[in-house]
Amino acid sequence: MSRRIFSVLFILMLLFGYAIAENNGAGKRTIREVAKDGRFIVYDNGTVLDTKTNLMWAAKDNGKDIKWQEAKLYCDNYKGGGYTDWRLPRLAELEELYDEHKSQPAKCTNGNSIHFATGLIDITCLCLWASETNASTNEVAYFDFSFGVRSAIANQWSQSSRVLPVRSSEQCPTIDFLSYFKGNI
Repeated sequence: MSRRIFSVLFILMLLFGYAIAENNGAGKRTIREVAKDGRFIVYDNGTVLDTKTNLMWAAKDNGKDIKWQEAKLYCDNYKGGGYTDWRLPRLAELEELYDEHKSQPAKCTNGNSIHFATGLIDITCLCLWASETNASTNEVAYFDFSFGVRSAIANQWSQSSRVLPVRSSEQCPTIDFLSYFKGNI
C-alpha cells in the first residue's frame, strides 16, 4: 500500500514540477530545443544559441534592405523569444559566424553565395550590419558573408544589407526537462 501511495505521490510531484517548468514559475513558457547543428541549438521561440560564444541570435535576419540607423532601432525594439535585451552585433561576433567551408545561395542576388557557419539561421543577403561606427567619417561597419571581410560604408547605405539581432546569453534558456531526457537517454 505504501508503495502505491509513494508511486502516486511521485507521479503528482512530476506533474506538478512539469507544470511549474512549463510556465517557468512566472507565466513564461519554457522553450524547447528543436534542432542542432554542431555548436548551434535552435529553440521553438525563434532563437538560436551559439554554444561556442554563448550568444543568442535571432533565427532570421530582418529580411529586407535596411539602413544602419533603422537596423539599430530594429534591434533595440526586437522582442524575439520574449527577450527585450537585443542589440546590434559587434564585428567580431559576426566574424565568428563566417565559415568559408559552408556555402548557401544568397536570396537577394543571383549567383552570390553566403558563407555562414550554420543553416539554422536564415540569412537572406550578403552583408549584416555591426554596431561599430566612425563619427569622423560618418561610416558604419558591416560584415560581408560573401567574402568574409569587415568593412565600413556611409551610414545611409542599405543595398544588400540586413540586420541580425543578438543578445548575450549569460543564463542558459529554461529547457523542457522531459523533452530533454527523451532525446538524451
